Amino acid sequence: MTTTTPSASPDEALDHEDYDALDAILDDLRTRGDEVPQWEFCEGAMAALLCTRRPIEPAEWLPVLLGTGPLPTAPQDEGTHFSNTAQYERFMALWSRRQAEVAASLAADVDTLEDERSYHPELMDVRGAVAVLPEAEQAGFKDQELPAYAQVWALGFMFVVENWGDDWAPPRDKETAGWIDESLDTIVTLTEDDNDPPTVNMHAEEGPPSVSDERLNAMGAAIWAVYDLHRIGKSLGPRVEPIRKDATPGRNDPCPCGSGKKYKKCHGA
Repeated sequence: MTTTTPSASPDEALDHEDYDALDAILDDLRTRGDEVPQWEFCEGAMAALLCTRRPIEPAEWLPVLLGTGPLPTAPQDEGTHFSNTAQYERFMALWSRRQAEVAASLAADVDTLEDERSYHPELMDVRGAVAVLPEAEQAGFKDQELPAYAQVWALGFMFVVENWGDDWAPPRDKETAGWIDESLDTIVTLTEDDNDPPTVNMHAEEGPPSVSDERLNAMGAAIWAVYDLHRIGKSLGPRVEPIRKDATPGRNDPCPCGSGKKYKKCHGA
């Protein structure tokens, strides 16, 4: 399968309708593959892909992230696949635009997250959204374990780190390896629940508190961790496997060519 991400301008930021379109495509994919993730998970995965030391093309990450088969579009008898070529192209066009936007943010020289150029993941405060629903509708979520703010995003980021472990293996330089571990630990913190007292609702300003101050601070730290990982990944570049030469036989050893002669009188002459 050959798939490429179309070029996109960073100023073509996605709007609410675009995110709704992405959600609709993922919902449709989920009818053929129940493990297709939500967009917030994809947001985290996208950030990690941009921080990975080598470029990872869609042909490589699509089957891993979305579980698509060897072909991106129908017809397929079974498995997860896009319903048609137009749906696939629409998804990739939206992905490309968002990827260009995130890449531009991570490349920007920002000193504060208040800078409009800074990276801000597309997140949803699920607990806050449920909390503002009418009481009768909230009952439908009573037995569901709702994710904490930014938890799904962090899980998506770490999904890429784990599935492309060779590309995320620590470098020999211990100081750089320490920076990477520290940054990843900061993101891993968000994969856990928010058990601190909630103080703010990120879905509705006047809604019941659903996110703690500690969680918001942890999310800010995670964004700076992504900046660090992006900078380190770009500076290190793709991993280079060391060239290993076969050991040279001794002068009196049999020549490895199989001639039956001693090495010194054959290829070692």
